[in-house]
Amino acid sequence: MRTLLLALFAAASLHAADTAKASLMAGAATSNITPPLGSEVVGGFLPYPCTHIHDELHARCLVLDDGQTKLALVICDLLGMHRSLCVTARELVEKETGIPAANVLISGTHTHSAANAIGGPVRFYTSDMELTDYQKFVARRIADGVRRAITLLRPAEIAFSTVSIPEHVNIRRWFLQPDKMPPNPFGKIDKVKMNPGAGNPALIEPAGEPDPIVSFIALREPGGRMISVYSAYSLHYVGGVKDADISADYYGMYCEALKRLQSGGNDDPPFVALMANGTSGDANNINFRNPQPRKKPYEQMRYVAEDIAAKVNAALSKVTWQSSAPLAARYRELPISWRKIDPELIAWAKDIEAKTPRIQGKADLPLAYAGRVQRLAQASPETKAPVQIFRIGDICIGTTPTETFAETGVEFRKRSPFAKSFMVELANGYYGYMPTPRHFELGGYETWPGTNNLEPQASVKMMDALMEMATELK
Repeated sequence: MRTLLLALFAAASLHAADTAKASLMAGAATSNITPPLGSEVVGGFLPYPCTHIHDELHARCLVLDDGQTKLALVICDLLGMHRSLCVTARELVEKETGIPAANVLISGTHTHSAANAIGGPVRFYTSDMELTDYQKFVARRIADGVRRAITLLRPAEIAFSTVSIPEHVNIRRWFLQPDKMPPNPFGKIDKVKMNPGAGNPALIEPAGEPDPIVSFIALREPGGRMISVYSAYSLHYVGGVKDADISADYYGMYCEALKRLQSGGNDDPPFVALMANGTSGDANNINFRNPQPRKKPYEQMRYVAEDIAAKVNAALSKVTWQSSAPLAARYRELPISWRKIDPELIAWAKDIEAKTPRIQGKADLPLAYAGRVQRLAQASPETKAPVQIFRIGDICIGTTPTETFAETGVEFRKRSPFAKSFMVELANGYYGYMPTPRHFELGGYETWPGTNNLEPQASVKMMDALMEMATELK
């Protein structure tokens, strides 16, 4: 009997050891989510119909399998996605592949040249909505892309690294000389201004610091071809499209540039690059101290994309590869409160709506915010704000469903129990900007009600939840 027990114990120990050292599998694929011509392009205050497709939009999908757990990472060439779209896509993935919905991470890049996947006029102020036809299409294509990535699963080695590329990211919130600060749409004077104008002589200093780090996870066939690179960079977007074009912005161009740099990148199955938006809610590509000459359409985004791709590719030659990486995930929906609207602001909004003339094709900021303020005031008291943690070996990814400030991403890296950590914003939903409490005191576009839709402590509550989940997985 003792011999039998020892044999069973030895077999169980060997099985546990084999499981712990199980080889990693990885597969990657893309799924086209380009909208039809005439679809509304969002990114500004007045949506307009697209008239040309400059480059196709995609859902780029990566699936990892450690023998026990599968994770799916999806990045869509979209400004953002409503929570209900992401819920539907994650449910489809679970039903059709068996990957639990909590193990599916879906984020938007924040290209400003994509069709509307957030929804109608009340889209910012609700956690649940009935999907539009385009949202249903995107959810379907996300699920298809994950299924295609699963069919391409094969043994893989994994590596992680970072590269600092500070020259493309700049803080866009600035302190100005006190007498030079223009009033905001509500008739008040903020302490900082968003996008104050390159070369503005009233500039004093930026209200924060950008995050220059590109974090990336690389997958390759053992000792051979590259499978995929999942990257994150805290650059809001670049812009500079022509007319009413659809474009994936620098995110898509980066993916194609990195693919061209891989040996056999177009072989079957092709290499798939993914570029997520890190935490860029207060950053962009404009150097306000040193204005640059106006570029031709697509020139600047192509320059940024190819430069980042070249630097990431150079870093790939120095990484250390591993053949295993235990996988795990945590997902929560937090009951964070919507932004409270004071009766005084409601009265202001009604007055603006009553006295402001409507001019076709012209955006009026006070009028736009008057509508936003009233819709936000009618939101239910609490949201279903999704946050998520992925553990991939000794790598940790944390997410937010907002346009998140750079300092939040830096804080996550410093506080995470995993030394290799980074954040992805605009994940599993869209809730507008999420300034830190410090920035609420400064005001500015990102803090205005209707641009910011969550309570001032939202960033603190999300960070606390992310740290709890990361500690659980550690």
